[in-house]
Amino acid sequence: MVDIVADHASRGAIVVKGNHEAAVTQGARSLNDAAHEAIEWTRNALSPAQREFLASLPLIIHDGAMCFVHASAASPEQWEYIDNNTAARVSIEESGANYVFSGHVHDQMLYFLTPVGKIAPFRPISGGVIPVPSHRRWLAIAGSAGQPRDGNAAAAYAIFDDATEQITFYRVAYDHLAAARKVRQAGLPESLALRIEQAV
Repeated sequence: MVDIVADHASRGAIVVKGNHEAAVTQGARSLNDAAHEAIEWTRNALSPAQREFLASLPLIIHDGAMCFVHASAASPEQWEYIDNNTAARVSIEESGANYVFSGHVHDQMLYFLTPVGKIAPFRPISGGVIPVPSHRRWLAIAGSAGQPRDGNAAAAYAIFDDATEQITFYRVAYDHLAAARKVRQAGLPESLALRIEQAV
């Protein structure tokens, strides 16, 4: 998977560093025991070139009216969760962008900031096209390709169309039970396999 992402990056895709990439390349902190085991397994499984690619990733990228960051744009290195209106407002305001795209939380969510400083959350429905006009400021949490936290095992992602100012969130089923089996076969903690199976 690292090679696939690196190939996309070499062709111009925007890729930012997340907390697990940082843990693999810089050492883990504030992670539970299962996560520490997974980080060690990953570090040993990756080649030096793959680890170097992960280490080279930036924490935040600004691209015109867009900002890409794994956690909060206010302090990307702190890995703060955007899981409430206040955290979303701070990230939007600190980003300086009209559109902020984040992960980290695993659950899909869309926040918008009005001109008078009010913020509102919106939980998207898969496949629903949402207008996101640039006269407001937005923060989209695209979700997670694995280990969602909402009871739905399907992978999550979002597509933003800057020309039409629309975003669409998606959920796509995959063989998550096979993925859980591979976690067990690798000797990783049982809790990681259960999380994939149960999506909680």
